[in-house]
Amino acid sequence: MSLVDTDWLETNINKVKIIDCSWHMPQTQRDGFEEYCKEHIPNAIFFDLDKNSKLDTDLPHMLTDPKSWEKIMSKMGIENIDQIVIYDNSDVISSCRCWYNLIYYGHDPKRVHILDGGLKKWKKENKVTTHKEVITKPSKYSCKENKDLVKNKNQIDHNIDTKEFNVIDARSRKRFEGKVAEPREGLRSGSIKNSLCLPFSDLINEDHTFISKDKIREKFDSFKLTNQKNVVFSCGSGVTACVLALAYSLINAKYMPTIYDGSWAEYGKF
Repeated sequence: MSLVDTDWLETNINKVKIIDCSWHMPQTQRDGFEEYCKEHIPNAIFFDLDKNSKLDTDLPHMLTDPKSWEKIMSKMGIENIDQIVIYDNSDVISSCRCWYNLIYYGHDPKRVHILDGGLKKWKKENKVTTHKEVITKPSKYSCKENKDLVKNKNQIDHNIDTKEFNVIDARSRKRFEGKVAEPREGLRSGSIKNSLCLPFSDLINEDHTFISKDKIREKFDSFKLTNQKNVVFSCGSGVTACVLALAYSLINAKYMPTIYDGSWAEYGKF
């Protein structure tokens, strides 16, 4: 599990598969695919976070079934042995959700990377972009779920009493404390009992790169976690939880990203 910088990707651009996983909060009225069509990193394939999630639910960004995931990856031309670099042009670092999904479905974590700084940093450094359509050759991707990497609402409720794992919420502190309304309709304000809050934005620099490992470690050390291997991340809809999961994996080599998939979109329902 790793971050790669823009210079590394520029050098290795023809040796990896590149995925653009730009997704924006609905209230921004931005469309990730439209932006991709206008400008993207050469060779990048677009990953639609909404369409490539479970569709027969009212919850956003839920993991789809294994067969559907195999079809998605195969259509994109992704192979099991591929080294993959994922980036985004989003304020919520949405590439991390695609990173998590790939690991959940069995892609070797050592072969899945995030472009530190994303498209914003790439463009600021005047590196090449294109609007050309990428033609992919279909593959025969196979996946193997790692079901230990996801928690459901029953497990979250049970954990309130058993305290088997730590739950850390990536939403803003005001949302976590119930001081502002949720951006999605039909949700109460507040947080899961006994959970902790670490806004994902606290881990991101102005240029969209992650803060240093030492600073990440300081953030997590402040919680004095009793079981550092057993940490579950939550957020609003399962996107920024993955930002925390990636950051935590940078300072804990053996940690496998684990999230509450429904997050507050499920838990906060009236």
